[in-house]
Amino acid sequence: MKVIQDSGVPIYRQIADSFKEDILSGKLAQGECLPSIRALAQELDISVITTIKAYKTLQEEGAITAVCGKGFFVNGQNLEKLRKQHVCKVEALLLEVVRLAKQAGFTNQELVEKLKLTIKREW
Repeated sequence: MKVIQDSGVPIYRQIADSFKEDILSGKLAQGECLPSIRALAQELDISVITTIKAYKTLQEEGAITAVCGKGFFVNGQNLEKLRKQHVCKVEALLLEVVRLAKQAGFTNQELVEKLKLTIKREW
């Protein structure tokens, strides 16, 4: 995992989003243990408080569960909820892209071609 100090996105959010991405992609399986708060803070060279906030955010979103004395574990039972949240986020971003493309005078075909090129480059 990598965090970017001056990205404009809070570090705790970058961490939470990275874990959610790993859960949705299957890199982290249901029941899998996340790194300890201190270990992750040390690995990323960030504050323990920031790591706590990231894990708390993931708990509130239902992505992970805390087991007293054992750590934090992937909560696979809420995988569908995470997927739905992710789909909503993608749809909102696509609507914004369509709005901006329309303002810039793109035709539908030009926008589709840009999207195809972006997918090809990023996939």
